[in-house]
Amino acid sequence: MQDLINKIHNADCLEFMEQLPDKSIDLVLTSPPYDNLRTYNNTLIWDQNIWQNIIKQLFRIIKVGGVCVWIVGDATINGSETGTSFKQALFFKEIGFNLHDTMIYSKTNPIPLTHNRYEQAFEYMFVFSKGRPKTFNPLLEQCKTFGNYTHRRNTGRVKESATRNRDEITKVKDTKYKCNIFSYKVGNEKGETGTHPAPFPKELAIDNIVSWSNENDLILDCFSGSGTTAIACSELKRNFICIEKDKQYYEASCQRLENYNKQLKLF
Repeated sequence: MQDLINKIHNADCLEFMEQLPDKSIDLVLTSPPYDNLRTYNNTLIWDQNIWQNIIKQLFRIIKVGGVCVWIVGDATINGSETGTSFKQALFFKEIGFNLHDTMIYSKTNPIPLTHNRYEQAFEYMFVFSKGRPKTFNPLLEQCKTFGNYTHRRNTGRVKESATRNRDEITKVKDTKYKCNIFSYKVGNEKGETGTHPAPFPKELAIDNIVSWSNENDLILDCFSGSGTTAIACSELKRNFICIEKDKQYYEASCQRLENYNKQLKLF
């Protein structure tokens, strides 16, 4: 197993995951191909049987308390969204995962499309857990009214069973948990010329890795694409296993990771 870690592998993810031990992965962060939106140079066949088998493998290899962040959307076919993302979420639950949170990846610069509906500006970030998440490092944001004082008192809607008779003055804290809608600019980092058609932002990877794992944890991206998860893990001192089936994207992501590690050594 050790020789597989901190590498990007050119392989079919389902076949590759079959060789990973049970309960060996702390966090999965991945964005699978959905419906017919990504062709991956015609190297990947994507149907219900495949994604169900992949999800089953994920349940086997994720540790108890581990998390899977599954970033996905739906194609529009014959005027209707497919709803495949919801089918996948329900299948995760069916085989034993908890749907810990339904988060949104909001795109600040969505690609305009010509159609009779509003622009598609988000994807789902389903957060599945195997039991209660063992790690949560919440991202914080500043409270708009921090430092102000609030008079908190009963509103008359307190249940008879409530034991707290609240009448107190409290000071608004400096920070609070972020909401579960994360906004990012779509596309590669400044100065990069990537070959992958749908890379997710490095900031998205960093935010999820920080939230659901600790240093030295093992992170899996079974649809590695442009290698963003590998780069984020290297930056955050996490171990990783990344899998990419398409040879072109695999080679490009390996080069991207090599360039990043060279830059890292300069500092």
